[in-house]
Amino acid sequence: MLDKLKAIADRFVHLEEQLSDPSVIGDMDKFKKVNKDYKDLTPIVEAYKKYVSLLDRREQAQEMLADADMREMAREELNEVEPEINTLEEDINILLIPKDPEDSKDVLFEIRSGTGGDEASLFAGDLYRMYQRYFDRQGWKTDVMEINEGTVGGYNKLVLEVTGEDVYGKLKFESGAHRVQRIPETESKGRVHTSAATVAVIPKLEMEDVEIRREDLKIDVYRASGAGGQHVNRTESAVRITHLPTGVVSECQEGRSQIQNREIALQRLYNRIYEAKKEAHDAEQANKRRSLVGSGDRSDKIRTYNFPQNRVTDHRLEGDNKNFNLDKVIEGDIDGILEALRIADNAEKLKGDED
Repeated sequence: MLDKLKAIADRFVHLEEQLSDPSVIGDMDKFKKVNKDYKDLTPIVEAYKKYVSLLDRREQAQEMLADADMREMAREELNEVEPEINTLEEDINILLIPKDPEDSKDVLFEIRSGTGGDEASLFAGDLYRMYQRYFDRQGWKTDVMEINEGTVGGYNKLVLEVTGEDVYGKLKFESGAHRVQRIPETESKGRVHTSAATVAVIPKLEMEDVEIRREDLKIDVYRASGAGGQHVNRTESAVRITHLPTGVVSECQEGRSQIQNREIALQRLYNRIYEAKKEAHDAEQANKRRSLVGSGDRSDKIRTYNFPQNRVTDHRLEGDNKNFNLDKVIEGDIDGILEALRIADNAEKLKGDED
């Protein structure tokens, strides 16, 4: 593990140097990428420095054991440092788990009413208010993309665009059917009803997700035709660019120079590849959404909001860790649930690595 941490620390120093390099500072896209990588590695490097310090303390204490006068002090030092080392090793193992590249993405956040009629729509409205309070606490921005209100309140469907830092990474476990058990406002006899709403969290495709390599481009130049004057018509200023992996072609002859036409054609190519990739991504995510939320039936649930017992139960967690105070949760205090799910997910990943 030390070798891996040392390599990460070396990479961290290199990134730190790049952040003060004028050529990097002058390239905003490159600077953003370097800065993001630097921030991602910071907690690992800080843990590595603390780990090395603890190992040094342990080594010194072990050497002191040979001295009868220092032995008691050495044992006290070892009793203090050993638990710290063990705890830090567990933390470092989690930090070294490869981060999902989609964790930093913004999302489309969808809430739909499921089974339960009007009560399901009202519950969908409650979920929206709960999540909106959480988004506000995170400092995230939300834009309503689509809205379909219920007949007595709440929503049949609501789609939000949520933007901020690590949005998908924090919300990705929220997809699925959410079940509510309570006496509905529409119930005249005071009976507890069970209804459901579904949540889908879909990471957004961004322009920077499109990577075009120079070696994948075939560039042809030819004489422009049509209006434009003698210069345009007599020189090979028109440009055609073919992206070999996809076969997408882009042309430009409107500019007055080959360089200008090349830049315009490359941007058009970039946009066309992005649109094609986005279309494929949207189709894939539509299939993913169906698998994430299930049928929307009450029995197909990831979480239950039990109002009579003031309890929220996440059925993916185990033991006492799966129950939470409903009053706090419904007010947007869902950090405890999200953290428990993150820890459980990391435990599964560590278990997979051991296998």
